[in-house]
Amino acid sequence: MMPPFKGAHKKEQEVTESKDLLLSLYHKMLLIRKVEEAIVARYHEQEMRCPVHLSIGQEAAAAGACHHLRNTDVISSAHRSHAHYLAKGGDVPAMIAELYGKEQGCAGGRGGSMHLLDLDAGVLPCLPIIGTSVSTGVGAGFAFKQRKQDSVSMVFMGDAVVEEGIFHECANYAVIKKLPVIFLCENNYYSVCTPLETRQPARPITDLAKAHAMATEHVDGNDVMAVQQVTANAIECARNGDGPTFILLDTYRMWEHCGPFLDLELGFRNDGEYEAWQKRDPIQKHHGLLNDTIDWTDTDDVALCRDIQDKIDAAFEFALSAPFPDGKTAGDHLYA
Repeated sequence: MMPPFKGAHKKEQEVTESKDLLLSLYHKMLLIRKVEEAIVARYHEQEMRCPVHLSIGQEAAAAGACHHLRNTDVISSAHRSHAHYLAKGGDVPAMIAELYGKEQGCAGGRGGSMHLLDLDAGVLPCLPIIGTSVSTGVGAGFAFKQRKQDSVSMVFMGDAVVEEGIFHECANYAVIKKLPVIFLCENNYYSVCTPLETRQPARPITDLAKAHAMATEHVDGNDVMAVQQVTANAIECARNGDGPTFILLDTYRMWEHCGPFLDLELGFRNDGEYEAWQKRDPIQKHHGLLNDTIDWTDTDDVALCRDIQDKIDAAFEFALSAPFPDGKTAGDHLYA
């Protein structure tokens, strides 16, 4: 019998790892999409106790960026944080319960959609005031360096954050101290309804990070494979003590800035823009890759979607049956 071809085992291992990577990313994106679609479907019942900022269309950024993070790494986010929370492994029932203002919510029913947290999963408390999550993320990176911890802090931010002074102060400090921080900028081209071109001059957003002598990368934010690769490299640099990286991801917000509806009737989007981005849907793009590389079938897809949906349905049942916080505790956790 001929001995196995040299390197055959390694090749089989690489194929398995590649398949696992493809499926893991697909699962994360589907989870994010289906959780938010469930929020949309139930929001009209008027039982959720908070506004919601959806990430539909931007799932690849969160799923790809968080894929190579460890449980001991942390992320910080702002008002549009569902995707980041879920991609980092945040507890789904606790998130849904938080939207309903329930005691078992991830913030005890006190924070709502814009103040998600799961410290066990490495999700720092999300902060909706634009730019403030940058400072907490950089602060975490500083703490890791002071303690000589092999951990990384990833800061999720939108394109409007670079217009805030706090970004530049934090970027400067992170570079000077060579902190293990990754600035992950999701450019969805709008700050509420105001397009990028009316807020910033015609220059790459990455130029602002380069002005602080920070390493930068720029990739398609709807290509989850590209996102996971560029963040894997940045994470390695951070762990090796090479300092921060600014990663710009081009993506698109398909739904309104805040709420469970589309906003096409408002007229602020350019003609044909929405339809063009629909064709670049990150989940459909990755689904095609699955079909081409691992013979992913419709049966496989139905089974995965059913499994995810069952877990989401269970999370809503948990949230709806959970109690509200005791009114006597309303003053807890306040300081002034």
